[in-house]
Amino acid sequence: MHGYEMIQELETRTGGVWRPSPGSVYPTLQLLEDEGLIVSESSGGRRRFTLTDAGREAQRAGDAAPWQEFVGDDTVPLWHDMRDATFGAMNALRQVMMNGTDEQRQQAVHVIDEAKRKLYAILAESD
Repeated sequence: MHGYEMIQELETRTGGVWRPSPGSVYPTLQLLEDEGLIVSESSGGRRRFTLTDAGREAQRAGDAAPWQEFVGDDTVPLWHDMRDATFGAMNALRQVMMNGTDEQRQQAVHVIDEAKRKLYAILAESD
């Protein structure tokens, strides 16, 4: 795979919970290549990376992949729900701030303050 394919694959395997940045993926790939665990070849203007024999051995000897903790877990759908709700609320807030009256903006401030209090109350209820 090339680096961008790896970024997409990691996002897919974590159900969208984690999408690494190119700024973290490409230096990591360079480090793995420097350590002899992967090799790269240029093809079609992109560098494609492949495990070496040493890389396959390290893979067999290593821990489970980090995304395995999400497999069969309710964490991924919950994170999706949380992300979707947060983005939806932020979009609504942006609309109020850009298109609302001063009174509507003030109402939005009260709604946000109330939501904040309710979220902290959720934490206060836990053991």
